Amino acid sequence: MKTNTKRTLISLIPISVLVIMLALNISIFGGDSILGASQVALLVASGLCIALGMWLYKIPWSTFEQEMEGNIRSVATAIIILLFIGAISGTWTMSGVVPAFIYYGLKIISPKVFLVTACALCALVSVMTGSSWTTIATVGVALLGIGRAEGFSDAMTAGAIISGAYFGDKISPLSDTTVLAASINKVDLFDHIQYMYYTTVPSILITLVVFGVLGFTHGGAPDASMEVYSQTLSGTFHITPWLMLVPILTVILIWKKLPAIVVLALSALAAAVAALVFQPEVIRTIGQGITEGSAARVSFAGIVETIYNSVSLDTGVPEVDKLVASRGMRGMLDTIFLIIVAMCFGASMYASGMITDLSRILAPLTRTRTGLVGSTVITGSMMNGIVSDQYLSIILTSNIYRSTFEKEGYENRLLSRAVEDSATVTSPLYPWSSCGMTQATILSVPTLVYAPFCLFNILSPLMSFLVGWIGWKVVRRTPSK
Repeated sequence: MKTNTKRTLISLIPISVLVIMLALNISIFGGDSILGASQVALLVASGLCIALGMWLYKIPWSTFEQEMEGNIRSVATAIIILLFIGAISGTWTMSGVVPAFIYYGLKIISPKVFLVTACALCALVSVMTGSSWTTIATVGVALLGIGRAEGFSDAMTAGAIISGAYFGDKISPLSDTTVLAASINKVDLFDHIQYMYYTTVPSILITLVVFGVLGFTHGGAPDASMEVYSQTLSGTFHITPWLMLVPILTVILIWKKLPAIVVLALSALAAAVAALVFQPEVIRTIGQGITEGSAARVSFAGIVETIYNSVSLDTGVPEVDKLVASRGMRGMLDTIFLIIVAMCFGASMYASGMITDLSRILAPLTRTRTGLVGSTVITGSMMNGIVSDQYLSIILTSNIYRSTFEKEGYENRLLSRAVEDSATVTSPLYPWSSCGMTQATILSVPTLVYAPFCLFNILSPLMSFLVGWIGWKVVRRTPSK
């Protein structure tokens, strides 16, 4: 017992150092901590974990190296997706797709119902696509612009967008996290989804009600201000319904179940073509800042610049300038840097056995149904902060508790639901996790700023605990001995 307690205390050392350094970084650098300070904190914590593992537990360096290689390899696809999301950020904006969304949104969506509409729309899109990242990078970016024009804070709008997007990420049969949680716990996919209704539906309904109240009580922006936004956008870009062909094509490609990278690449290409067709003056203006020569040469330079680099336009209205600024692929590099070092930290914690040691803290709670579900939810949520990746959080939490659920006679779908209610939805709430970094980068809103408004993400683990405590639809066989 003393040995286990000692190992648990040692395992808390890297976590404590990481939390302290991240807190200092945020207090000093604020939202810019993602540019390098957070990466340093993760590297220091990783080095400390490895040093303790090699010194105290005699774990060879090769073990840590192999685990880090495996972790980084596992996020290779996510890194490529991030680069294409950067490309979409540029091409969708400079082609006029995002400005058109904002322009038409200002005409159609009333400020009183904006927040609830934004949340519901992102929920619908994410269910159809199965991807929170794609939803936020496309529809979410446009909605953020509409929210700014209608006088809502970026934090509130981002919270509504992320809440809706993670509803689909959690419950869509096309979602990779949903498939992973079901498959790793040997639960039929649709049984898993249906069982999640008991916690997910109440969570999203409460979220929509709260956003509805916040919208109705919000003063919003004056009509004159919204008109300035509309006039400036239509004066800078050629706004036409034909631009909607790009998002329609994207939805069709997703419906055809093409790989995410293929969908994003083709969507960026379609938007680049649309930019040349509908916004030739905008593209030439961008290209003229790079090169001289024929119109074709300048336009080519403008398109390439739009895809890979951060681009901004001078519309004459500073607020609109912010709406139509894009990051490009280069704007994703800081996030990719952070993801790589976060994977190193997760690998070092796993290879050293410290994740297993930390799980012992919650072991006494697993003797009752409420304690078992609660400890699973807490572990799933904490794993996102420890390993910085929702996929690893799902896998590790499932592995830690599966034998206990089976021993106590509970169905595996109770475990798969508790894991999804925690590991999937809390991932964007940590500034250093892959999801938190990505959403903060895409929306240009710091994680700790939008996190209080991610109501669905906060309510889901709480609802899982509540339903587990009540015992609603929880079936228990005779516990195994």
